[in-house]
Amino acid sequence: MPWTVLAHPPDTLPILVVALAVEAAAGYPDGLYRALGHPVTWIGRLIGALDVGLNRGSARRRRLAGVLGLLVLIAVVGGIALAVGTLLGLAGPVAGIVLAGIACAALPAQRSLHEHVARVAQGIRREGLPGGRAAVAMIVGRDPESLDEAGVCRAAIESLAENFSDGIVAPAVWIGVGGLPGGALYKAINTADSMIGHRTERHEAFGWASARLDDLVNLPASRLSAGLIVAAAACHRDASATGAWRALRRDAGRHRSPNAGWPEAAMAGALGLRLAGPRVYGAVRVEDAWMGDGRAEAGPADVERALALYRSACLILFGLAALAAIVALA
Repeated sequence: MPWTVLAHPPDTLPILVVALAVEAAAGYPDGLYRALGHPVTWIGRLIGALDVGLNRGSARRRRLAGVLGLLVLIAVVGGIALAVGTLLGLAGPVAGIVLAGIACAALPAQRSLHEHVARVAQGIRREGLPGGRAAVAMIVGRDPESLDEAGVCRAAIESLAENFSDGIVAPAVWIGVGGLPGGALYKAINTADSMIGHRTERHEAFGWASARLDDLVNLPASRLSAGLIVAAAACHRDASATGAWRALRRDAGRHRSPNAGWPEAAMAGALGLRLAGPRVYGAVRVEDAWMGDGRAEAGPADVERALALYRSACLILFGLAALAAIVALA
């Protein structure tokens, strides 16, 4: 069987359907993580080695080294994923698609994102503000000690919206486009941005290429994720699709990120909240526009409302993937 069977549509669309279904049902099993780790941790080790080996010298040299490191990362991850996809394709048309879908299930994070955000609401309800701060520290980079209860809840909802885009929708888009190689390459680029795409003294030059490429590959998913949140809001009585659409059109482009503002604005408008705005990362205060024009006083019930929207948006995404697979294979 030629390798192209698993590397482009229409074959990649049923792979996506299998991946989303398997990951939603089982997540990434703890036993498998303990035994083998996770693709993101493997990618992270390679990025760390490239950082140590290449990130030195003048700013110009660091920027060029960052471009080289990104190319090495893409070549290694893409090559391995393509080889694995080719081997899986040898199992036959149906078995190859199922096996590739199971392999791709490691790339989106529907289940783990839901669990981490749900722990914030649970932490506040069970242990008050300290419990919420401890839980939100696992999913955001800002200083949790600087957050009151409303700030903790807003941070959790913002993380849910942003990670819905780059942790679920974006991997789904790139799996649908390129199967296992497409999804793996996206995760490599996104992980590189998470690790080295920061405006710090060490990484501003070296991580420049990774940050810019991550912005580019997330453009389609950020827009799609916002649309999915609007559609999900239309399915819930305590959410507003009209408010989501209005906030999206007005506020998404005002966010400091070219992508994060889209799902955050849609989520804010759907829930009648204000999200983003000025916040503190470490000792650095980041000035950003507010998404939405509702209330800033969010609580654990709002986190749970956001999770309900998230579940519906994931279900709509799965439905679109299934419909696309049916049409493509008809």
